[in-house]
Amino acid sequence: MAGIERIVVVTKKTALEELVYRLNSREQARFYLEQNQIPFRDYELEDQQYQLAVASVKRQLPASIKQQFIERDFLATYQFDEHDLIITLGPDGLVINTAKYLTDQPILALNPDPQRVDGVLIPFHYEQTRSCVDRVLQGRGKITHVSMVKAALNDGQVLYAINDLFIGPRSHTSARYRLQLGRQSEAQISSGIIVSTGAGCTGWLRSITQGAWSVASYFGEGSEQPPQIEQLALGWESEKVWFTVREPFVSKISQANLVFGQLQRGQELIITSQMPENGIIFSDGIESDYLAFPSGFIARIGLAERKAHLIARG
Repeated sequence: MAGIERIVVVTKKTALEELVYRLNSREQARFYLEQNQIPFRDYELEDQQYQLAVASVKRQLPASIKQQFIERDFLATYQFDEHDLIITLGPDGLVINTAKYLTDQPILALNPDPQRVDGVLIPFHYEQTRSCVDRVLQGRGKITHVSMVKAALNDGQVLYAINDLFIGPRSHTSARYRLQLGRQSEAQISSGIIVSTGAGCTGWLRSITQGAWSVASYFGEGSEQPPQIEQLALGWESEKVWFTVREPFVSKISQANLVFGQLQRGQELIITSQMPENGIIFSDGIESDYLAFPSGFIARIGLAERKAHLIARG
């Protein structure tokens, strides 16, 4: 972390700012909320707290180093430098969204509103900005290297995820594809494939395994209890990821033998799309952040060559 030359602070619009942007004025936003019996005051207080946090961070940043504030919507086009320190001021989703555009830059994740934001990936209060930045500039910050998963298409496009990748249909239809892992290969029809990292495997993946266990238990073929967090947890720095096929359908042209397991570094799922339309790959639950995946496209899914570098406590 030595050689930091610039601090880039990534912010986000508040819920109120999003409404004002969509409805053109604050009064229109108030009218819209109150018409739907939603207290405007809640949105107002959340917005005030966030603006307070932004102002506090600005005051605490050392004047001796270059600074840049950017809004989340500009991440895809912003040119980060290898000597940047990245500060995110927002919920876990902002940390995740930012990390996908970085290489080796450290991320200092600040919680702008501890009363409203749980912050699994956010270890620091915004009032700790100066002390945290000083530690980083002095080379004393502890780093957690969070594993990521990567989808690489045969046309050169790539997509990274910190929590999960979804490969399947855009709408409520069936996905058709050929799935290959090592020497195993089969045609499948399902509602999609989830690939979960160590950071994400106790979220979406856990809900899928809970549902599968409940179905099996109904027919008397499940274990006495569903998979526990300890069985699914891999650790944020793990060199393994889970994969699972959702709702696989067995037919004359499809199988369901390769539906759940782990990938280690160097292993890949190779997925050949057979979806004429609506096939996509998206990351971290954000469907707008996607790659089109129509018939004939081939995706290679595995651990990414890089990790997210989160500054941790201690």
